[in-house]
Amino acid sequence: MSAPNWLDVRERGTLLGIRALAVACTMLGRAPARAIVALVAFHYTVFDARVRRVSRAYLARVHERVTARQVFEHVLRFCQVSLDRVFLVMGRTKHFEVTRTGHEHLVKLREAGRGAVLLGAHLGSFEAMRIQGEEYRMAINALGYFRNAKMVNSVLESLDPKTNARVIAIDTGSVDFVLQIKERIERGEFIAVLGDRVTAGARTVTVDFLGGRARFPTGPFLLASTLRCPIYLVFGLHHAPNVYHLHCEAFEEQLVLPRKAREEALHDVVQRFATRLEHYVRLAPDNWFNFFEFWETP
Repeated sequence: MSAPNWLDVRERGTLLGIRALAVACTMLGRAPARAIVALVAFHYTVFDARVRRVSRAYLARVHERVTARQVFEHVLRFCQVSLDRVFLVMGRTKHFEVTRTGHEHLVKLREAGRGAVLLGAHLGSFEAMRIQGEEYRMAINALGYFRNAKMVNSVLESLDPKTNARVIAIDTGSVDFVLQIKERIERGEFIAVLGDRVTAGARTVTVDFLGGRARFPTGPFLLASTLRCPIYLVFGLHHAPNVYHLHCEAFEEQLVLPRKAREEALHDVVQRFATRLEHYVRLAPDNWFNFFEFWETP
């Protein structure tokens, strides 16, 4: 049986509450704001049975024994990384220590004027990767589905109106949508997409991941194959209290999907992605932020 669609998980809170948190970040600073989100994390850990259930089910795949403290720290890390998005969008990077592995790959692409697909996941903070990219004059466009995060994105846009200029909402029924991506790649820009969530009706393959079977989308790989551009894996892992370690590694110089063995080739490349994603998940287990039924069950 397949897991429920993650887009069916509604956005939590209210627009007023999210805006109030943004104001608290601006006026009080990061330390008091972190105390506030710790209370929020405690609330959801105690009173939301679904959050506890899916967190514990995931943590059991990376720890021999799961404790209530680990569940709380998992939820807490999500809240902290979400909070840091506000500071990153506002350009307040002085709060963070940023380290990099593989940053030279992106520098070489920029110097050569080559576009690429940057493939990540809901692991750590992708915002840290995107904002740091701007510091090095790298045009990174975020591609994805945003309908269940409208309130958060609205607040982030109010903090920095330029945010939406680098956001592309997926619209599979629009020719303009595809042309827009193609034009940005040809200009030497990067298309950043997260490859670990499936939407209703999307093409998928089922692969091995963290000891189970899970569906992953094929869309990012089909896109890169169509654009004939390289794929690089990117992850921004958060280590408390203020360190973000940005990882970048070459994944595919040019993805070719042969007609006669297209499905087999897609399965193989998605499995390779899932294997590398598992490696990074194990580096920072509390950075995995898919709070829904991820793995397939009999």
